[in-house]
Amino acid sequence: MLPSCGLLRPDAKPWGESKMRFMTAHTSTPTHQPLASHFWAELNTRDFSALDPSRTVAVLPLGATEQHGPHLPLSVDTVLVEGVVKAALTHLDVADPVLVLPTQTLGLSTEHTAFAGTLHLSPQTLIQVWCDIGASVARAGVKKLLMFNAHGGNVGLMDVVARELRAQHGLIVYSSSWYNLPIDSSVMDQFSTDEHRFGIHAGDIETSMMLALSPERVTMSAAQNFSSTSQDRAKHYAILGNGKSAKLGWHMQDYNPQGAAGDAAGATALKGEALVHSAGEQLALLLKELVVLPLSTVRV
Repeated sequence: MLPSCGLLRPDAKPWGESKMRFMTAHTSTPTHQPLASHFWAELNTRDFSALDPSRTVAVLPLGATEQHGPHLPLSVDTVLVEGVVKAALTHLDVADPVLVLPTQTLGLSTEHTAFAGTLHLSPQTLIQVWCDIGASVARAGVKKLLMFNAHGGNVGLMDVVARELRAQHGLIVYSSSWYNLPIDSSVMDQFSTDEHRFGIHAGDIETSMMLALSPERVTMSAAQNFSSTSQDRAKHYAILGNGKSAKLGWHMQDYNPQGAAGDAAGATALKGEALVHSAGEQLALLLKELVVLPLSTVRV
């Protein structure tokens, strides 16, 4: 059984009994003052009393430390999520009440544990850690949280944690991954249909983004068009292989023994720059929508 938020705390109280305790984080009337920083850890503890709880949004970047084939470093998902967040911040004003929490560099990487170097946390551990972070956000008087992700393995747990934090702390919690943002079609069209469907790991898309964000860590001489067994199933199985009707419980070596899937050899920094820029624009728009989203969105 997966833990819920507060499972390890026998004295934990439901939101209805403890919401006044969280409200006491604000001891003065909040004003729309410019933030000292958009990064949570750079604020002073006194800065939180000036935050407007109806507008402030905390962002929790979720990455991973796992193998990405023979040509990319273990840090890909962390580099990507931080790169998109940084791009988004360039579209925000200092008066926009958005606070970026410390990036979580370890994730649920079960599917990559056969490859050396992968660091993996269990579902139970991650749920508890993310719930504890959410509880800390609530204690600070912040009522909106965006879990922003770059690793597919984290997605299922994000859904669990979002609902638990709403139940336990009355938080408005949204989860999003950069690759689900409405990125400009002219950018996405630079990648083939096959790449969008089958290039799920360390292919053209991720390699291009890494060439834009951290080119010194990319070994293009080892990049190639990494085929995926899912391409074969798509040809031979109308339902199992259609990519929608049935989902395989896979590990990366089931797709390709080199730990990558997609045409990494076709990657360019120009494509990666366009993708990071567009994703950053869309994340900024998402954050601005969250800022004005009413607290009445959830009924506590």
